[in-house]
This record gives sequence, structure tokens and C-alpha cells, in this order.
Amino acid sequence: MTPADETIRHDWTVDEIAALHDLPLLELIGRANAVHRTHHDANRVQRASLLSIKTGGCPENCAYCPQSAHHREVELTKDRLMDPTRVIALAATAKAAGAERFCMGAAWREVRDGAEFDAVVEMVEGVRALGMEACVTLGMLKPHQARRLAAAGLTAYNHNLDTSPEFYGRIVTTRTYRDRLDTLATVRAFGIDLCCGGIIGMGETVRDRASMLHVLAAMEPHPESVPINALVPVAGTPLAGRPPIDPLDLVRMVATARLVMPASTVRLSAGRSALNREAQILCLVAGANSLFYGDKLLTTPNADIGEDAALFAAIGDPGHACPLKESGALNKMAGSRAGADGCRCPH
Repeated sequence: MTPADETIRHDWTVDEIAALHDLPLLELIGRANAVHRTHHDANRVQRASLLSIKTGGCPENCAYCPQSAHHREVELTKDRLMDPTRVIALAATAKAAGAERFCMGAAWREVRDGAEFDAVVEMVEGVRALGMEACVTLGMLKPHQARRLAAAGLTAYNHNLDTSPEFYGRIVTTRTYRDRLDTLATVRAFGIDLCCGGIIGMGETVRDRASMLHVLAAMEPHPESVPINALVPVAGTPLAGRPPIDPLDLVRMVATARLVMPASTVRLSAGRSALNREAQILCLVAGANSLFYGDKLLTTPNADIGEDAALFAAIGDPGHACPLKESGALNKMAGSRAGADGCRCPH
């Protein structure tokens, strides 16, 4: 097999992608890192913040999701759509803590016109006015709704494939794969960037993982943003009993995504809280160049902000700013020595 190079391709086969995924690990990481350095600043890691602006009660039956109304045993407080003023204030706080991108998720099957959608448009405009990238995930949407979001300045629309077309029916039955692809096409038609990836650890095979990447890599252009998630099992959901993935499975998935979509931003997303510092750094070496910042991703736990500050300081990221100092929450990172400025980030 010919090694992957810097050329952007849209004709990858599932077999080729699976073969890349199964390369000896050091070879795979080496190739991915070389491609990454060709297309990106290897020292830059974008920070993104994710907020659930409307939680719970979703009519979809996604087997992994605690927000589904179908999973009645999940202990989750259902919340109405947040007030735009509050959301914009939280975005400002996230920016002060180092986030460059603010993502907002509503537990909806689809966008409905009316006061709630008007409020989301106001949120997008407010986040953009802060100088941040704005991303939303709202479910399916119609062309006129995508047009409004584009006019508001929306940077990206998140709508994950979740898994392969072949495995999808074992994870979701209330929405088809075609529905997801149609939504992505609607978003793209209005010049909004795509944020589209999937989840590993749900019982799928390596070929399923390759098949999902095949769908993404066949898009022209590739999605600008590709989140790679590891399942976070939640009690009360059908996938609650799934074992945790091997961290190296996540490294392999990141590296393979980087090889087949060289110019995309690969986002290390859900499941990161289960990785130690070294595993996260290995994902960055393998091609991830963004991660979600903050202690929660919608309703599942994320890495502690203090741990992330230490992570960025350890890798010598030039964009590192101490979020603890900015927020005034100094001297709370146990086990480290405060600097002269009172900050416990190991600058």
C-alpha cells in the first residue's frame, strides 16, 4: 500500500482506511504526525468550550445519550432553553479562560421556528460579537433556518455521523443515516463549516470505524472539524455496561482521521477525561489539534480545567494562558507549587 501523503484525497476506500488504522502503532503515529506538520502548526492546539443550552427530553433514542427521553432510568434534570444573555455571559467567561470557540448544544430532534430558535440566533450573534467562533448542534434543520444561522455569523454546525452506516441501526432508530447526510448538505449549501465526527467504543468493529471515516473523507470538501469521541457510558442508557476503550484505540482513530483528512481540525472530544496526560499528548502528536475545555461536555464529565492548564503548560503550547489566574481561582491545583504570581500552573 502506498503511504498516505500530503495530497487531499476524496477517493479513500474502506479497505485502505482500515489498513492505515491497523499499521504498527509507531509507524501510524509517525505518518500521521508528518501529515499533521505539513498542514498545521504542530504547536497550536485550539481550545473550544461546549455548553448545553437546552438539556434533556430529546425524542431521539440514541443508545449512548443520557438526554434521550427514551432512557427513563437516567437521572438527569431537564432544563428549558437558557436565556441568551446568560449564554453570552458564559461565552465571555470561557473566552477569558482561553477558549477560542464556543459550542452550544440543544437536545432537539430538529429546529423549530419560533421564539426558541430566535433566541439561538441571538446567542450566535452574541458569541460572534465577542470575537469567538460559534458552533451549534440543534438536530435537523431546514434551508431557511440554515440561512438565518449563516446570516447571524455561525462558524460551524455540529451534526455527527456517530458511527458507520452499517452499525448505525444498532445505535439509533428514530433518525436515518440519510437524515444526517441531508442535514450536513443543507448546512454546507449555506457556507457554514461542518463539524462532523463520531464515537468509538459502542461495540463497533475496526471496519465500522474505517467506514465512518470513509463517509467523512468522501465529502468535498472534507468537514472542517472532525470530533473524535470515546463513549462515556452513562447509567440508565443501553450502552451503560460497555467497557472503557483502550486509550491507544483513541490514538489510532485520531491518527487515521488525520491521515485521510489532512487539513481538517481533529478534535479530541468526549472521553478525554478518562485519559492520563501522556495519552492525551500522544493524541496530539498523532494529529489532534483541538480539544474541549471545561469540566463538562453537555452532560458528561470532561477534564478538570486545572488539569488542562497543566497539560498545556507541559507541552509548552505558545497559546497557553492560565485560566486559573484569569478567573481568580488561584492556588487550587493540589500538588503543585505556586509561582511568584500566585498561579499554580507549572509555567
